[in-house]
Amino acid sequence: MKILKFGGKSLANGQGINNVVEIISRSVQNKERIAVVVSARNNATNELENILETAAAKQDYVHLLDAFKKYQLQDFQYVDLSKEFDKLEKLFSGVHLLGDYSQKIKDEVLAQGELISAKLVTQILNKRGIQANFTDSRALIVTDEKFGDAQPLEKASKQRVLKHFATHNGKTVNIVTGFIGSNEKNETTTLGRNGSNYTAALLANFLDAGELQNFTHVDGIFTANPDLVPTAQRIEELSFNEANELANFGATILHAKTIIPLIEKNIPLRILNTFNPQCSGTLITATPKKEGMKSLSIFENMALVNLEGRGLLGKAGVDARIFNALGKREISVSIISQGSSERGIGLVVNAKDATQAVIALEREFEYDFYSKDVNKIAVVDDVSVISIIGLDLSSFHKPYNALIKNQVVPILFNNTVTGKNVSLVVKRSELHKALNVIHGEVFEISKKINIAVFGHGLVGGTLINQILDSAINIEDRKKIKLNIFAVANSKKLLLNSDGIDADWKTAIENSETASSIETLINYAKAHHLENLIAVDNTASAQFVENYKLLIENGFDLVSSNKIANTLSFDFYKDLRSHLDKNQKQYLYETNVGAGLPLIDTIRILHLSGENITRIRGVFSGTLSYLFNRFSSEEVSFSEVLKQTIANGFTEPDPREDLYGNDVGRKLLILARELDLQNEFEDVNIENLVPEHLRDKSVEAFLEHLEEFNPIYTQVKEQQEEGHVLRYVGDLYGDLQKEKGKLDVKLVSVPGNSVLGQVKGADSIFEIYTESYGDRPIVIQGAGAGAAVTARGVFGDILKLTEKG
Repeated sequence: MKILKFGGKSLANGQGINNVVEIISRSVQNKERIAVVVSARNNATNELENILETAAAKQDYVHLLDAFKKYQLQDFQYVDLSKEFDKLEKLFSGVHLLGDYSQKIKDEVLAQGELISAKLVTQILNKRGIQANFTDSRALIVTDEKFGDAQPLEKASKQRVLKHFATHNGKTVNIVTGFIGSNEKNETTTLGRNGSNYTAALLANFLDAGELQNFTHVDGIFTANPDLVPTAQRIEELSFNEANELANFGATILHAKTIIPLIEKNIPLRILNTFNPQCSGTLITATPKKEGMKSLSIFENMALVNLEGRGLLGKAGVDARIFNALGKREISVSIISQGSSERGIGLVVNAKDATQAVIALEREFEYDFYSKDVNKIAVVDDVSVISIIGLDLSSFHKPYNALIKNQVVPILFNNTVTGKNVSLVVKRSELHKALNVIHGEVFEISKKINIAVFGHGLVGGTLINQILDSAINIEDRKKIKLNIFAVANSKKLLLNSDGIDADWKTAIENSETASSIETLINYAKAHHLENLIAVDNTASAQFVENYKLLIENGFDLVSSNKIANTLSFDFYKDLRSHLDKNQKQYLYETNVGAGLPLIDTIRILHLSGENITRIRGVFSGTLSYLFNRFSSEEVSFSEVLKQTIANGFTEPDPREDLYGNDVGRKLLILARELDLQNEFEDVNIENLVPEHLRDKSVEAFLEHLEEFNPIYTQVKEQQEEGHVLRYVGDLYGDLQKEKGKLDVKLVSVPGNSVLGQVKGADSIFEIYTESYGDRPIVIQGAGAGAAVTARGVFGDILKLTEKG
């Protein structure tokens, strides 16, 4: 025999109830011996409780009851529910008259939900020619007299169940009410939380069923709540022990009292979806194919009660007094945490019990307050508990570090005696984000990286397209899901928590959201986005002012914008202090050398204790191209400059390159990587633009390019034989002191030297160290171009995804 149990959402009007009837019909057609247990339909229990409260408050409840009746009979006018409706009318009328009700009355009211459900299903089946028998479980399940949470008397209940099924069996399908029973006085009782599932488990136990099938509105048990964690995965099989752990730690589909009757008889439990009958669901059995499955479970509406006092140190019996005081008020403690000193004890209780818990503890420790052994009993409201089932402390560092990185700091945590389950208490507002962060680390499902891109010009636009083109491949290879959730320019902001697509340019043009850092940050918080990275592809000094705000709100930073690293040294230090305080990172490899691994190399050498004595190189791809051609070809300087401009290698105003400030900023960035405290004013820069051309408009300047020729023809002709011109940045001096010497100037070098051999628009860098002596480390490659720079920024993003 199989026991089929259907939950309230499965029995809702429409597809739900239709699917239930089809599932039962199919089982009968397949000649399966089944019994069916039903819950109250849809939201009936909550609705009945609401009507009861309304009646007790002496308010108008009739319209609520009418709506309840209408829903129950909506598509089934032929079903006779007059007995149950008459009962409800009498009960509510009496409650309204008295203005109060007992738990006994409440049980009688709530029982009608299951009775209505079972009668309706029975009559629908009978109308379809299927022999179904309405079975009131009050005639089967004998309980004690604890209304609201009655405990079954198993021996008496089993006798009644066996007797009933000996008579009503064979071709007849028993449709049994869940959740309800009766005491020995034949008074209606209810079985408390998960009561209908408990009824089904008891029947399975008493009848030695081959399987209990629990039909719900989900595909089974998941590694986390899929409503909160989109990447949650269905668990195909669980052991009874694992299921019992999940039940103890708040899994909504399971309850410990539901599992125990099944364990006793080794009866498999299958969780199935009424709305997706093709899904195989989750099978809970004594011998699953794979053990060691992990899952995340939550208690959402909780409160943390803290008891603090110096006098608790070493005092015996404090815990016993706490549990005794709370036990008298029937307050359950889900977690207790304390240090070995016992100066503070934290208790996690249901939020609705928090006030009563404090009152109970204040009374219990009243004398201790007077003696100052206890000085504080306080409540932290709105907390949630996340339990990581199947995880031991040896692996706990990964999810814990990921939480800290995402600025979710657990209020407390503990592990079970078995060492296989870890529970954390977090602020309820951080629950959604915390679950996703932990889930990604524990199950090593693709870690979602949420990226905001500021600036979508040549570099920014190329970067976005590179990420979109590579995202699927990176997820397959690295289990990292790159999700660009925001793109911003100076005027508009495009937001999409699920990620932008290839049509992002049109989308941002049509966006009606004004560009705002605050709007973006609030959006990320509202959508619980984790692993945040802000990418600055602007050249804006104004935007740099947002860095600290982004850091404080959980963003790591990646930047191709050099400005932040070349402002005052005080700003530079303060920015790094902010990064350290918030445990965030800031990567900017493309600030010098575009996509070349220059900054990383220097950083690693410096951190390893290598004494770097000099850094020299051709820092500008634009000026590299200009002087390579001018040195090697018989062509005027103005002609090469015009071609450089025409090829798009320069800024719109070419003087921005020729002034040398960009090279100066790059050189300063490298100096600061060596912990030197130089300011931009310390950089000696040779300006390549004749003084009389510096103040002209761009148009006028471009008309006078021939005036460069006499100056640079003379410089070229005065070189030694075999030499070439290079515009070089040079950091030297005693680099162990506070400041180094920084020069940016045009020099003549042998054509066969390292700097002399650079070609095209390449950059080249020489790093001299104490260990390597006069044989420098040389890094050479493309030093300019949107694609190269964007690829360098992309590399920094990927470095961040591998941290923590």
